[in-house]
Amino acid sequence: MKITLNILVIISVFLFVESAFGQLNNRKPAKLDEVGVEEKLGETIPLDLTFANSSGDSVSIGDLFEEGKPILLNPLYYECPTLCGLVLDAVFNVVNELKWNPGDDYTIISFSIDPDETTFHADSTKKIIMNDLNRPNAADGWHFLTGNEESVKTLANAVGFNYSYDEDTDEYMHMASIMLISPEGIITRYLYGLNMREFDLRNALYEAADGQIGSTLEKALLYCYTYDPSSQSYVPVAKNIMKLGGLATMLILGIFLTILWRRSSGTSEPKIEIQE
Repeated sequence: MKITLNILVIISVFLFVESAFGQLNNRKPAKLDEVGVEEKLGETIPLDLTFANSSGDSVSIGDLFEEGKPILLNPLYYECPTLCGLVLDAVFNVVNELKWNPGDDYTIISFSIDPDETTFHADSTKKIIMNDLNRPNAADGWHFLTGNEESVKTLANAVGFNYSYDEDTDEYMHMASIMLISPEGIITRYLYGLNMREFDLRNALYEAADGQIGSTLEKALLYCYTYDPSSQSYVPVAKNIMKLGGLATMLILGIFLTILWRRSSGTSEPKIEIQE
């Protein structure tokens, strides 16, 4: 009985320690409660906010908008030792895969959430990115900005990008996310993660530009997809596919009937009049 009692005590202690350890590890750090993204689809960002570009010149956000060109907004900070570098790499990789060019077809705005960063950090990062990207006009269409705390927080709040500074690690905590903005400054889509799909970005840019970007074939293809929040990606829309299928069927039938009619007209025997 004494041995059994001892075993029960040991098991109880083990279970208590394991439970306490599990609770300790599962507890979410308080700082993380301040981190996340609150989607503000349909809202307009403030275009009068002033930042410094990579050349040190003062520019407003609205100055970087061009008629007909959607915006890819990329919050980060240049000296981030972990996530920001991965986010920037993810943006670079998907932009590099995309046939459309920043500067020609759309605009990218990367802005630092760290008000202590300077033009030096923005310029250094831009030079590295532009050298690796090697796209014509990309330098004119991908802007790297820094700003004071008020401008940074106002823009971040406008797009629902919540971040927090951790004094213990001297780092900013934030989510891996980008925002798509229409040429009028309206938030149209959020994309998340470190493995962005080229197709998702292409759809999001097309959506932000209200269908005014891409070739006719691309527009027809992208028309068949819509964004699914649960999977955070673009998925086929059966109704739109059926519409295009019906239109294609009518076009093919019309072409076939036209060819058939022309052949029939061409083979008809002409009437010959015999003069006496």
